[in-house]
Amino acid sequence: MKKRILLVLALGLFHALPALAQAGVLERIRASGAITLGYLDGAAPFSFVGEKREPQGYSVALCREIAAGIREQLKLAKLDTRWVQLTIQNRLEAVRTGRVDIECSTTTWTLSRQAVVDFSLITFVDGGSILARKAAGAARLADFGGKRVAVITGTTTERVLREGLAQRRIKAEVVTVRDRPEGLKLLEAGKVDGFASDRTTLIALAAGSKAGADLRLLDEDFSVEPYAFALPRGDADFRLAVNRALARVYRTGGIQAVYDRWLGELGPPSLLLSAMYFMQSLAE
Repeated sequence: MKKRILLVLALGLFHALPALAQAGVLERIRASGAITLGYLDGAAPFSFVGEKREPQGYSVALCREIAAGIREQLKLAKLDTRWVQLTIQNRLEAVRTGRVDIECSTTTWTLSRQAVVDFSLITFVDGGSILARKAAGAARLADFGGKRVAVITGTTTERVLREGLAQRRIKAEVVTVRDRPEGLKLLEAGKVDGFASDRTTLIALAAGSKAGADLRLLDEDFSVEPYAFALPRGDADFRLAVNRALARVYRTGGIQAVYDRWLGELGPPSLLLSAMYFMQSLAE
């Protein structure tokens, strides 16, 4: 009798496992009453740790809007938000393995990355540039021949920078660093002539640098960087819920308040960014 009961329980568990495995992120959120969001420190004004040791920034604010939208869609009285600090190197793996539900920072949407994770609607459009020491006399990428350029390892900026230098036959030395603070430190110390990253984050770095008066941005961008939030691959319901919340922010004009709060000092949104907001304000 006991063996029969154990057999029935085992078979029941066996048949339940596929259903559990197929349960999407939304069902997990509904069951736990919490959503887990990943962020980066040092990626101001998009993602950084504020004075109260809480994540702040443009991307973080949009993820808070997404969490509120998902709470409403699931008709939950309350939804806890759990934040996990990630690095540029482990952010996609954290999404792939389920460590976080959404990665809220400055990840560029590429086709190779989409083989690992899915992506939300585009959240921002930036360009790759170089923050240079004025003494280097560099205004364009071509001016970096014989000079040293730092770039964060494993990023799309590193790949596009190397490709751009090779295509234009510019013989510059590429110095890889782990994060933006390390790249800025090398630049301030004069150990490199420039630091390559996304233009908007470079502006923020220059504004907060003691050597800001001695730094300048290139007059040109060498890449286009469409930011989007990394999501678990293959979960269409969760992706729809995220995009539904983002589209509502764009459609209702709520994005203007988010932009003004975190990027307003840079001036109004560019024509390209404004068009992106407009085109993604999808109707229900």
